[in-house]
Amino acid sequence: MDYQVLALPNGIRLLFKPAQSAISHACLLVNAGSRDEDAEQPGMAHFIEHLLFKGTVKRNTNQILNRLEVVGADLNAYTTKEYTCLHASFLNQHTERSVELLHDITFFSTFDKEEIEKEKGVIIDEIASYEDQPEEAINDDFEALIFAGHPLANNVLGTRQSVAAFTRNHITDFIKAYYNTHEIIFAITGNYTFKYLSKIFEKYFAPIPENKSLKKRAPFVPNKPQKTILKKPINQVHCLLGNTAYSYHDDKKIGLLLLNNLLGGNGMSSRLNLEIREKHGIAYTIESNFSPLSDTGLFSIYFGTDVDKADKALHLTHKELKKLRETRLGNLQLKQAKQKFIGQIALGEENRLGVLLSMAKSLLDFNRIDSLAQVFDKIEKVSSNEILAIANEIFSEKRLSVLLYKP
Repeated sequence: MDYQVLALPNGIRLLFKPAQSAISHACLLVNAGSRDEDAEQPGMAHFIEHLLFKGTVKRNTNQILNRLEVVGADLNAYTTKEYTCLHASFLNQHTERSVELLHDITFFSTFDKEEIEKEKGVIIDEIASYEDQPEEAINDDFEALIFAGHPLANNVLGTRQSVAAFTRNHITDFIKAYYNTHEIIFAITGNYTFKYLSKIFEKYFAPIPENKSLKKRAPFVPNKPQKTILKKPINQVHCLLGNTAYSYHDDKKIGLLLLNNLLGGNGMSSRLNLEIREKHGIAYTIESNFSPLSDTGLFSIYFGTDVDKADKALHLTHKELKKLRETRLGNLQLKQAKQKFIGQIALGEENRLGVLLSMAKSLLDFNRIDSLAQVFDKIEKVSSNEILAIANEIFSEKRLSVLLYKP
């Protein structure tokens, strides 16, 4: 894979991937997310992500938002359980402008008291918006069920009560504790030389003081599976079932990613979609997902359907899982599953920002970046026996938790 890395004395690393394009993409990835929050402060990482856009030592909110938009560029951010990410897309000639802005909002935000109070209202409205979308809210409630008693159970958005109580000291304390400069990656892809980019990167990021704060992430111990039914003011039944799964350091991760794609991943030809939507016509959306984390992971299946069809949809879902537990994939089935998965990954290379984010995460988590050939080789090495063993471990009915939203 064609990329170069430069590490500054303060620990911040530059990741550069050249591209023959007039468009550049950049991201600043910090290894800090909702699982790092104190029990009394869920939502802090996400709150900080919002506040980074609300004023720096030399810019107010409007100047931040207009700095890139005035040249047609895009600036955005997101927060997950383990990461905070700022990202931008822009014409190559605006590279230094974009690098400087990402540097400014990350390290020189002022967290003005008035802006803090205004943003509390914005995020409380965001929480309400998610609660009005059962297909979104059920994911948060399922994670709270699966990871109960652990910081991973925290809703990334926090709660109305926690957000309302945030202060400037809470914000600066979190940044000091978790924005370790040795766990920050600035990644960029565009049509210029590494020498040119390194000069810009060093100009802005080299003067940043080193922060070697150490994380104290609590290890996760799986909970007992359970079934929960929640009554909601909705018209359909929404269902999530699943289980804790492999971390991204586990060698079995590749096998489960392949199996998940076969079962309910991208495309209309997944087993769950063919059986439940196409054959029986009882659910518009049915899909599965596997999200590996640093020390655990989450596998889940989601569907929404009418009240009178919910039991059948759940029965058919368990039936598909049972098939995978009891029947080894044939050579042709396994070959086709691999071809589909490899093809989807290859097509994903067209999403250059997505590829850059994936590379930055890999460098942060593994201190290396696998080439496509290496990724494909790992997929090709997965055997039908491994798939069967993974299915019996992860899809065991005794280990599956179920969350239902019912009208």
